[in-house]
Amino acid sequence: MFAVIKTGGKQYRVAPEDKFTIERVAGEAGDLVTFKEVLMVGSSIGAPFVEGATVAAEIVEQTRGKKVISFKKRRRQNSKRTRGHRQDLTMIRVTEILTDGKAPSGKAKAAAKPAKEEIAEAADVTEIVVKPMFEAPAGEADKLTTIKGVGPAAEKQLNAQGITTFAQIAAFTDADIEKIDAAMPFSAAQIGDWREQAKALAAE
Repeated sequence: MFAVIKTGGKQYRVAPEDKFTIERVAGEAGDLVTFKEVLMVGSSIGAPFVEGATVAAEIVEQTRGKKVISFKKRRRQNSKRTRGHRQDLTMIRVTEILTDGKAPSGKAKAAAKPAKEEIAEAADVTEIVVKPMFEAPAGEADKLTTIKGVGPAAEKQLNAQGITTFAQIAAFTDADIEKIDAAMPFSAAQIGDWREQAKALAAE
C-alpha cells in the first residue's frame, strides 16, 4: 500500500519503510510523528484529504540541506550582499499507513527508548555539551553589528561560537574561514569581507 501526504507545503508518495527528508518537524531521533494531511491512499483519493487516514513515521535524524548562496549587487552604488542558507530538514522512516481512524501502534518510539538509555549508560554522561568552535578572548566583547553585513541574529550566532571581538575576526586564517563556512550559514566570501572590515575596526 502507498499513500500521498502533504507536509511543509510539499507532497510525497510514501510506502512503509521508505526513508526520505522533509522540511523540519519537531522531535528527536526515535520519536514517532503522525501526518494527518493524507491526499491519497491506494486508489482512494481525498477531497482534499482521505477521511480517517494517517501516516506514522519515525524520526531518523535532524539534519540540514546543502548551503545555498544568495548574492545581490546594486550597480553604481558600491553595495553588495552575500548570504548563505542551509535549510533545516528531518529524515524520517515511514512505519505505518493507517485508515479508518486507527491510531499508530507506537512501536517505533518504544523501540527507540531503550536504545537511548543504552547509549547514555555506555557513555556514562548526564549532559551533552556542544563546544564552541573558538575560545572567546578575555575582556569586553565588541559590538559585531558594527561590521556591515552582521545583523543581531548573526552576532548572536558568532558569539555562541566564541567569536566576540574585531581583533579575533581580523586574525581569521583561510582555514578558519573554511571551518565557519562549513558549520555556519555564512559563505566564505561573506566571512572574508567581514575579516577585512574587522582589520580596520580593530586598528581604531
